[in-house]
Amino acid sequence: MSSPVLELRGLNRSFKQGNDELHILKEANLTIHAGEIVALVGPSGAGKSTLLQTAGLLEKPDSGTVLVNDVDTSQLKDDAKTLLRRHHLGFVYQYHHLLPEFSAIENIIIPQMITGKSKSQARIRAQELLDAVSLSKRGEHRPAELSGGEQQRVAIARALANKPKLLFADEPTGNLDPQTSDHVFDLLMQEVRKEGLAALIATHNPSLAARMDRVITLEDGHLVEQ
Repeated sequence: MSSPVLELRGLNRSFKQGNDELHILKEANLTIHAGEIVALVGPSGAGKSTLLQTAGLLEKPDSGTVLVNDVDTSQLKDDAKTLLRRHHLGFVYQYHHLLPEFSAIENIIIPQMITGKSKSQARIRAQELLDAVSLSKRGEHRPAELSGGEQQRVAIARALANKPKLLFADEPTGNLDPQTSDHVFDLLMQEVRKEGLAALIATHNPSLAARMDRVITLEDGHLVEQ
């Protein structure tokens, strides 16, 4: 088997709440290989978002190690972590976080140009992704002119724009009605499979979790495989 795309070793993360210390992650361990789609489940407040933020190098663990493509990120400076996120990681959140003043296609072009692609190159990739998520005719619309499901499909396309090795998704269909949620999730799974990514997807929806390759539960700070 190939080397893991993501490996979490003994992650610990806690927060102060008044005089108390909340231990959100306790010696959390996880390995994900290329092509694997892993569901992360657990009750609200269990720490799923904290785990995703920490694994995605947006927060530092109190202790433990995050390895991305065999790189020990605890040894990296902040600038190096930013570059690694930019080139190798993709993020989809419950709310789309699109830039409201830019069109759908521009929202997908911009992150590519940040990595050094020309605008013409970025536009080609952006249009390919809009086609893939069935929004080929909506590219010039701004987010406010799109439905919730369309906005989230643009957010998925944006997350895939730089061809990441690893995708993190935090309740990516949580704000959508059931029918739209199923459609958006189908497109997300289709594109992740097509690109051959590793993915860690937090969800409260057991039927969505059951469609992924593995289900990991966050229980009392520990990751437990179902």
